[in-house]
Amino acid sequence: MRLRTVSAALAVVMLAACTSVPVRAPLQTVELAPEARAAALARLESREAAVQALPELAFEGRVAMSNGRDGGSGRIEWQQNGAAYRVTLSAPVTRQSWELQGDGSGARLDGLQGGPRVDADVGALLRGATGFEIPVAAMAAWAAGTRADASAAGAADIAFDAGGQLARLQQDGWTIDYVEWQPEPASARVPALPTRINAQRGEARVRLIVDRWATDAVESP
Repeated sequence: MRLRTVSAALAVVMLAACTSVPVRAPLQTVELAPEARAAALARLESREAAVQALPELAFEGRVAMSNGRDGGSGRIEWQQNGAAYRVTLSAPVTRQSWELQGDGSGARLDGLQGGPRVDADVGALLRGATGFEIPVAAMAAWAAGTRADASAAGAADIAFDAGGQLARLQQDGWTIDYVEWQPEPASARVPALPTRINAQRGEARVRLIVDRWATDAVESP
């Protein structure tokens, strides 16, 4: 099947969804004083350690994607267990969906006309099959408000808001703006997680609203 046909098929799935992803302004970044920035970095590192200690991490929500030509929105479910992931995007109205699953050794995409597709490079798999740029390898880390593995994604530049909350993360050519976070929880085991993020690299854009986070120990409405 030609790329154009596959891309159009996915765009139809996404555009037919009854969900929407409203646009909100991201947190405003500020230049913190050295002491305040050091404290904010320490809190970020503590959150990263808590997230990395979780054996499982999953979320459900709404996502909108655009590549500068095509785009749309749908429901998304993401399950992450170490390097292994399963991502499902669906359009409730048409009941169409596609599923991506894989790990560090490769990925498989199901749900497109013509049968499943597999590739050792998940980015190349999605670009070839859908025409969309989706940072799967790093998205789970960014969605959880942490930096992706520097050995794979490179070093990250980070910026905070006036309260010391992570407001922007730039890594692997992507700019991730944090729009909204959960309230700080009583338990430090499961840290506060983002509920709205915007990601962009060139013409590629991803907007995500998390309706529910889940771990092995706790679920958030």
